Amino acid sequence: MSVDASPTRDWVGHDAGSSGYRRILIGLFAAGIGTFGQMYSTQGILPTLGRALEVNEASAALTVSMATLGLSVSVLGWSWLADRIGRAPAMKIAMSFSLVLGLLTPIAPGFTTLLVLRSLEGLALGGVPALAVAYLAEEIHSRHVSVAAAIYISGTTVGGLLGRVVTGPFADLGGWRTGVAAGGILSAVAVIIAIALIPRAQGWVRPTGKPTTSVRQGVLANLRDPGMLVLYGQAALLMGGFVATYNYLGYRLEGEPFGLPVAISSQIFFAYLGGTVSSSVAGRLAATHGRRKVMLTCVVVMIVGVLMTLPDNLVMILAGLLILTTGFFGAHGVASGWVGARARVGKAQASALYNLFYYGGSSLFGWLLGYAYVIGWTGLATAVLALALASLTWSFFLARD
Repeated sequence: MSVDASPTRDWVGHDAGSSGYRRILIGLFAAGIGTFGQMYSTQGILPTLGRALEVNEASAALTVSMATLGLSVSVLGWSWLADRIGRAPAMKIAMSFSLVLGLLTPIAPGFTTLLVLRSLEGLALGGVPALAVAYLAEEIHSRHVSVAAAIYISGTTVGGLLGRVVTGPFADLGGWRTGVAAGGILSAVAVIIAIALIPRAQGWVRPTGKPTTSVRQGVLANLRDPGMLVLYGQAALLMGGFVATYNYLGYRLEGEPFGLPVAISSQIFFAYLGGTVSSSVAGRLAATHGRRKVMLTCVVVMIVGVLMTLPDNLVMILAGLLILTTGFFGAHGVASGWVGARARVGKAQASALYNLFYYGGSSLFGWLLGYAYVIGWTGLATAVLALALASLTWSFFLARD
């Protein structure tokens, strides 16, 4: 694979309507589907997987947490590699490895091997979210970067949704291996399209000095910024509670008094469509009403959604899940944009750190809150509320526009 060349002197990026612009948008949309579809392929079928492998709820959730943990610890490494060889080659290497690992996962002989493969998948998958937005900023004309980034993010949302809802019906027919295989094939097709379409970079400039030094300086500068720490902490707490809700709600819906089959219970992830809308709406509201106010409002909305899931009423639970999802993605959309706007140096590292905390919180709390579920949904919901309230308090006193 060739290394990206230095850009032409007057390179300003692909303009809307050009062949390069269309290839980048379709390619990164497909990359978002392939990456996030693969990462969350087990989340919708955790009860089925747990029963087949004879593990408890928290252990089954490790199949999600190990993937997100691998992603969280790899983003800085992919950022370092991209500084040496360019964003496009690094993303294509990441997707190639993830394609192979995704197809191996359904044939894992046991639970331990499955966790190892899921960890390796996460390490590979980290190359896309760590680099995609930076690649867009270098390759798309500045007038269209926001639109292009929104299209990429919508691909990640669609991928996360498809990865979850596709596996359920297939798992109902042939067990968890069939479900994960279906998700893996879907992701593999998307990854092949992405690798084929994403063009050679023309806007990448090799950083001066040692890449290791530039990465370290960017990381330290952002970790020394108290405002950045607020945003990173909020990402960890809210994402942790959000993922835990989805991890264990399937167990509740498949048990009494609901007794839903996995083909139906896995469809709860269609609530993600509320997040697709709220993330963009919250971004526009933040521009006019201030980031802090909108972010805090979104966290309150998330808390209301959690409270609505407490009664044993299916309509209330599903409505609460939609409201929870809407609030979470609104807060996430504001916070992630705030990180990029706040970073004065090391923008790539600022974004990588946000991903590290975001997926690190998902890994830790997505697994740990399974032990709160031992006492039932009330225990799980209480733990999620505690994380959301901690985030609300943290942001209320420390966040500033």
